[in-house]
Amino acid sequence: ITILCSGKYIKENCKTNDKLIPLCEIVSFADAAQEPVDFPTTPSLAIPIAMKRANLKMEDLDYTKDYFEINEAFAVASVANAKLLNIPIDNVNIHGGAVGLGHPLGCSGARIVVTMLNVLKKKQGRYGICGICNGGGGASAMIIKNL
Repeated sequence: ITILCSGKYIKENCKTNDKLIPLCEIVSFADAAQEPVDFPTTPSLAIPIAMKRANLKMEDLDYTKDYFEINEAFAVASVANAKLLNIPIDNVNIHGGAVGLGHPLGCSGARIVVTMLNVLKKKQGRYGICGICNGGGGASAMIIKNL
């Protein structure tokens, strides 16, 4: 079971509950928007905002340890965002994207974050950068750090 909880809760309960094991830290998150017709590429606007809030620059990333999960409303979305952000495509959706894994109604964001948790654990990664367009021209991004 994966649960989301505050750092305060972890500090107060980790010592008394050996089953409560933190997997990652949410470092930052952000939202962005542009014209609705351009919604598939809006993660390319939200991700840099989340990076700035985390005091990270794209140049700070190590592509042997840092990975991207960009939800695909359409198959081209992750490729277009990777191109706009100059991300090596081999670091994007390394287990496949929403077209191959599924695009569950109402929980795509949870799917990409949990997929990213698994990527970071399997690859002994450092940062996971998640991005998702949410229709109407909006997008959200989240940066998580492997613990």
